[in-house]
Amino acid sequence: MLRVGPGLAADFIFCPVVRSFSLQYLCLETMDSCDTPESTPRQRASSRLKDYFIGATPLQKRLESVRRQTSFVPTPPRRKIPQCSQLQEDVDPQKVAFLLHKQWTLYSLTPLYKFSYTNLKEYSKLLGAFIAAEKQKGLAVEVGEDFNIKVIFSALLGMKGTQRDPEAFLVQILSKSQLPSENREGKVLWTGWFCCIFGDSLLETVSEDFTCLPLFLANGAETNTAMIGTWFQKTFDCYFSPLAINAYNLSWMAAMWTACKMDHYMATTEFLWSVPCSPQRLDISYAIHPEDAKALWDSVHKTPGEVTQEEVDLFMDCLYSHFHRHFKIHLSATRLVRVSTSVASAHTDGKIKILCHKYLIGVLAYLTELAIFQIE
Repeated sequence: MLRVGPGLAADFIFCPVVRSFSLQYLCLETMDSCDTPESTPRQRASSRLKDYFIGATPLQKRLESVRRQTSFVPTPPRRKIPQCSQLQEDVDPQKVAFLLHKQWTLYSLTPLYKFSYTNLKEYSKLLGAFIAAEKQKGLAVEVGEDFNIKVIFSALLGMKGTQRDPEAFLVQILSKSQLPSENREGKVLWTGWFCCIFGDSLLETVSEDFTCLPLFLANGAETNTAMIGTWFQKTFDCYFSPLAINAYNLSWMAAMWTACKMDHYMATTEFLWSVPCSPQRLDISYAIHPEDAKALWDSVHKTPGEVTQEEVDLFMDCLYSHFHRHFKIHLSATRLVRVSTSVASAHTDGKIKILCHKYLIGVLAYLTELAIFQIE
């Protein structure tokens, strides 16, 4: 382990076996190249540095005319800083707590045809029978038969950005207790939920026969995810696609989540870059105290309540510049693959973990935007 210097609370670790190194709690005292021309007292006082289911369906043909009319829309040059939605007050706190601190795999989902919220109990029985048949290698099973698993569809009331957004809903697969005297549910084997947060751009393009829930999040075995996806695709004529998060969108997430005001910080702000090399991959982990990351953001942020593309670029450029000054490594030549903050963490392979209930709606709003863009 090599200390960077007495003025920096940072460690530089290089391991020739795993070919990775990590930097923790870097400070920006010497980061003059990214200083803005006008230095505020807050800036001068701060001495630390404060992104399965693929298969065409008939629905694609129905949406083709809409897609032809939809021109390519670039990422907006500015977005609002995530805020706590008032609609969140309607959400069951226990269900919100259940959704937090779990790693979810992201998918985009085309609109569901003839889906009805009044049939959730019936869907539970049908999906349970389908899963049982799949696990019994295609043997016929009767709907309603007692299986060793239980499927539950339930609404996530209030999990929306506007009143126009469709209600989110949750699907769970539970194991049944083997003891007849026990009425308690078994452990949760798989969970998935469908939502639409500020999805006006998609809602305006489809008829009333379709329910737009473009964002699907799954937690559990991929085999279960594949089975559930197959059933939904056959039942509602929809189309699932894995939702990856590129480095560009990870940068936006880093900036927006750093900009969020926190009552208290639960995790460091961390970036992970991947260096293209062979025969072994080289990863660079860059960990920063969250208050330092917030101070850096405040120093580049000029638009109240919003995040602009210019600010995102400047925020990341400051990190690149500081890193290069101390280690002579150009992070701009690497690929950002993971961002982690006290609000949430996201990986380029489409994995996300939401940590703060206060900004749950804000995080889902951006993911919904990415899902809709992928659908269109």
